[in-house]
Amino acid sequence: SNEIIAEIYAQALEGAGFTVERKFSIGQRDAIIPSLQDGTIQLTPEYTGNLLQFFDKETTATTSDDVYAALKDALPDGLAVLDQSPATDQDSYNVTAEFAAKYKLNAIGDLANVDGPLVLGGAPELEERPYGPSGLKDKYGVDVQFQATGDTTVDELVAGNIQIANVYSADPRIETQDLVTLTDPDGLFLASNVVPLVNGDFADDAAAVINDVSAALSPEGLVALNVQSTVDQRSSADIATDWLAENGLG
Repeated sequence: SNEIIAEIYAQALEGAGFTVERKFSIGQRDAIIPSLQDGTIQLTPEYTGNLLQFFDKETTATTSDDVYAALKDALPDGLAVLDQSPATDQDSYNVTAEFAAKYKLNAIGDLANVDGPLVLGGAPELEERPYGPSGLKDKYGVDVQFQATGDTTVDELVAGNIQIANVYSADPRIETQDLVTLTDPDGLFLASNVVPLVNGDFADDAAAVINDVSAALSPEGLVALNVQSTVDQRSSADIATDWLAENGLG
């Protein structure tokens, strides 16, 4: 999704009269950060939680607002973040739409009201992660059994062999398999909202354009963008053009 978001940024800025040079293959965070600091690039899409941990490995912030505030404090000289978006790409717990409707599930804590055993599926290491079975019990009072499902997690969920699946929140299968992502109000997972990371001298009028994009980008919208890329095989440029038009930003 990074390239799609970057293309949305680029087209939005061009639509506002800015000249944009695209550099989508610079590398990973270790290469991008110095390029932002020295002004070689001025803007890149990032994710709050992962970026915070890059600068502060000992952080204890987890909720969206706390992570964003901690990130702004942790950034070194020469860097800044614009408004964070509601859209996220992070660990999440998902159930089938049928299961959600049956038990009126919206948030993770609602699972405590489900009658019968609950089986959580995910990568083998999830069993020992702080947001795994022990975290579910401690944070939300939800008791689960664990099943290591790895790459078959979504398939096992749809088949009914597990009731809860650990899936990244921007995974296109959330849309294509009609899954429901349970909200996490108490911050079991490290929040990782889409956030524009900029050079400290980024122009205010350009920032206003990007903040409008961030406000319009929703969690469901990010999933839909990924579906267009991975399932429909559309180009980032075409996806971005249509998204901007649909959101009144084109």
